[in-house]
Amino acid sequence: SYHGDSGEVGCYVAPRPLTRDNNYFEVSIVDSGVRGAIAVGLVPQHYSLEHPPGWLPGSVAFHADDGKLYSGRAKGRQFGTKCSSGDRIGCGIERVSFEVQTAQVFFTKNGKRVRAPPPPEPHLHPSPTATDLRLCAPQVGCSAMPLSPEGLFPAVGLHSLGEEVRLHLRAALEDDSAMMVDSHEEEWGRLHDVRACGTLLEYVGKGKSIVDVGLAQARRPLSTRSHYFEVEIVDPGEKCYIALGLARKDYPKNRHPGWSRGSVAYHADDGKIFHGSGVGDPFGPRCYKGDTMGCGIMFPRDYSLDSEGGWG
Repeated sequence: SYHGDSGEVGCYVAPRPLTRDNNYFEVSIVDSGVRGAIAVGLVPQHYSLEHPPGWLPGSVAFHADDGKLYSGRAKGRQFGTKCSSGDRIGCGIERVSFEVQTAQVFFTKNGKRVRAPPPPEPHLHPSPTATDLRLCAPQVGCSAMPLSPEGLFPAVGLHSLGEEVRLHLRAALEDDSAMMVDSHEEEWGRLHDVRACGTLLEYVGKGKSIVDVGLAQARRPLSTRSHYFEVEIVDPGEKCYIALGLARKDYPKNRHPGWSRGSVAYHADDGKIFHGSGVGDPFGPRCYKGDTMGCGIMFPRDYSLDSEGGWG
């Protein structure tokens, strides 16, 4: 329960990190107190107890009072519904994460996972030395972050009078099989020098020359029903040679999107847009670790569904 002065944060960090065998915990809200400013998530071992989980680098948390996800900064993004007295908030790491050293963190409410939408339908193209990308979209129920050797520790933050929670450090998932990460490989038309692991895409090519490009192209194109997608840069690699865009179905597998005919793409390393040419035009800011890049199509109002061929 919260015993601090008004305005001060109370924070608890568990003595042991989550592991492959114990990858999930829950918090039951006994009393939401004055504001219900309760945060549940994961933090590094030596996290500052003066800040709520999710506000500082290396941490991630779901906040009950606003339903937002905070990942390493004090500004959250809309994530799920608010929680109050009687609700249970769960947090865990997908077991496959312990093999790839990138934590795919998921959250639950009252034992049910905040479900991610179906994988988007764009052309996604990581480039040489780009290590990890994560497909994401509004309301996604997971977050990706580096998994250090020390691990990630369960944490709870309280911030207003009367707040009281009950901690279950060895909680069991109601349906563990449903929580396992699908590789989503069937959603991809082509994967060249790119490995899909849940919502993560990892470049596995040589990265030594201009032709060592990795390609991930979705099986289905964008449409009026699914016209936008985003990618979060989890690890930019050596030079952040990451290109995000749209391309024709038979696009060359060893060319950045935007470089060849029938494609357009925003390149993270220089902030330029490329449209069927190897020479780009100034377009926007460069992108780095933690940034989210998006791409979509604004279809005309009179666009006919019957004519949809789409961009992949």
